[in-house]
Amino acid sequence: MPRYTAEDLAAANGRHIPDIIGPDLDVLFCGINPGLVSALTGQHFARPGNRFWPALHRSGFTPRQLAPQEQRELIGLGLGITNVVARATAGAAELRAEEYRGGGEVLREKVREFRPRWLAVVGIGAYRVAFDAPKAVMGRQEQVVGETGVWVLPNPSGLNAHYTVDTLAAAFAELREVVRAKEDRS
Repeated sequence: MPRYTAEDLAAANGRHIPDIIGPDLDVLFCGINPGLVSALTGQHFARPGNRFWPALHRSGFTPRQLAPQEQRELIGLGLGITNVVARATAGAAELRAEEYRGGGEVLREKVREFRPRWLAVVGIGAYRVAFDAPKAVMGRQEQVVGETGVWVLPNPSGLNAHYTVDTLAAAFAELREVVRAKEDRS
């Protein structure tokens, strides 16, 4: 695992990383915004301690645990990744409400363009602000974007002490079961 200097991380502040996205995905996962390690590497959920990749695997979305550098493999599995806010920061606390709202508009445009079956926002606070849904709870949302269903999952950051890898995987698995049920009916 590479060690990054404070200068490396400071230089990554404000950078954007490319989405992992394509048309007609089963699920487009949406993080809050890239962290500095992600901005440095160009890989989503790249910070050591982030539980996105283990939760994705344990929930049944991937046949094995992928590493951040394997993120492009998600497209072949019908999955993608984007962010509510494109700007990398050391932490989501650095983001302003107007960035969430503007990012929510951009996100809705992406969803209308690429038409995933589900948009899964990982972070209830980001979802509440970006989608003007202050009373939203985890799970399936009544709100849709075009024909895309919306689901809110817990933030997989290692800083989110309310969830373990196992409880994150269980939350991700609820969405996976809905995706699988629709696959079985097709």
